[in-house]
Amino acid sequence: MQRNPHAAAEAMSAVPGMPHDADGPVFREPWEAQAFAMALALHAYGLFTWNEWAAALADEIKRAQANGDPDGGETYYRHWLATLERLIAAKGVASVDTLHRYRDAWDRAAERTPHGSPIELKPEDFD
Repeated sequence: MQRNPHAAAEAMSAVPGMPHDADGPVFREPWEAQAFAMALALHAYGLFTWNEWAAALADEIKRAQANGDPDGGETYYRHWLATLERLIAAKGVASVDTLHRYRDAWDRAAERTPHGSPIELKPEDFD
């Protein structure tokens, strides 16, 4: 897949409320940038339009607010990730069960990994 150098700017203009500064999107932690990059890649692949993404993200944020999220900005990329997972499942790329299985495996792998070391998935992480 060829990278679009304007993809981040396109996403920022299509998705209101994205944390950014003059240089582009702003991330608090590396996983936020990775979730952002996954969404850019899946959009470029044609899995969803930015309008579809923005509507799904807005629904996710509304759902979280209804459940008590104060919407202070700290949870924005948690909503982004939940939206990504929901769309991946809805589009049939991976089932919700598969997503949960991998999330749990990553959690197990992270728990056994010393701080500062790369996290590596092993077959036993999926048990």
